Amino acid sequence: LQGVWGPGCRAGYLAKSLGLDSVGLGYLQTTFGVLQLVGGPVFGRFADQFGARAALILSCASGSAFFLLTSISTSIPLLFLSRLPAVFMHGLPGAQKLITDLTTPSQRTDALGKLGLCFGIGIIIGSALGGVLSTKFGLTVSCFLPLTCINRVLINRSSSVGTSQSGNMFSIREILRLMKFPGVMEVFIVKVFAGLPVGLFLIMFSIISMDFFGLEAVESGYLMSYFGVLQMVVQGLVTGKLTNHCTERTLLRLSVFIFAGVGLGMALMRTVWHYCIVAVPMVFAFGTLGTVTDSILTKAVPSSDTGTMLGICASVQPLTQTVGPTIGGVLYKQFGVSSFGYLQLIVNIGLFVYLLKSKIPLREMKSQ
Repeated sequence: LQGVWGPGCRAGYLAKSLGLDSVGLGYLQTTFGVLQLVGGPVFGRFADQFGARAALILSCASGSAFFLLTSISTSIPLLFLSRLPAVFMHGLPGAQKLITDLTTPSQRTDALGKLGLCFGIGIIIGSALGGVLSTKFGLTVSCFLPLTCINRVLINRSSSVGTSQSGNMFSIREILRLMKFPGVMEVFIVKVFAGLPVGLFLIMFSIISMDFFGLEAVESGYLMSYFGVLQMVVQGLVTGKLTNHCTERTLLRLSVFIFAGVGLGMALMRTVWHYCIVAVPMVFAFGTLGTVTDSILTKAVPSSDTGTMLGICASVQPLTQTVGPTIGGVLYKQFGVSSFGYLQLIVNIGLFVYLLKSKIPLREMKSQ
């Protein structure tokens, strides 16, 4: 349910109303990305030490503070200050921690996929609800009022599941220790780089949609809704079915191989209709890679460290958001839209060959 109100809850409109230009908005987004990047592993350590219930409460409390400060932001410095609670605003990793505690390893991939379906529904409904509230009652109500009710429900209903372990919650050494377990570093590298070029493309999509595809704002919104529906179908239905018939090693290779094909399609596309076709395998590869790698990595570490591992995984997207505007801007300005596709193709061909030749230790199991 926390997915209903994402980090950008009318932030663009609020920033514009306060006189923030596009450069300033970029700084605002980068600030949020850095905070999420730093906070992900720490939040995961918190979940391991105090349990999933405490982690969800922390995430909801941070979300409430985030949106409260956003709703009362009357100046640009206060708007930047409102980003600070985002360091512990990690609803999805908290829910994933709960799922890993409640499921067996063979059921985990399917369960994580269905969790993605729930968050996808929340994001789509929340976008529409936020638009209605901001239109009828103003940005303040749309940013804060619904979240208070949602967070209250989450705190009351989240299960108290978790383990207790000693150690400093902020210890970088303890966090990096997980990368030394067999197969973890290799799978994490694949997770980071397989979708990075597409991630750069999506960060620049607001500009690309206007300059390259010639879309209006409303048409771009419809396209993003189409993208969201595809994501829900893939994560909620397709990924779960595939885990009944394929091992995680096979699904990992398949998603990387499809990502390479997506890169070729992106390099050749010329119209928005071409992009709608490319979006189908793109969403499949994104959803399958994210779900499968999260499942693999949580199985590769002790059960007492699954929260930290999920926190590290959650830092991948903020990392892309942090470096994406700079790298994506250079690629788009210097080489055009096709450069994202060619980079995607080259990176994933290399990763696919690596996965074929390497002997990464994975637990070969299917959902029962």
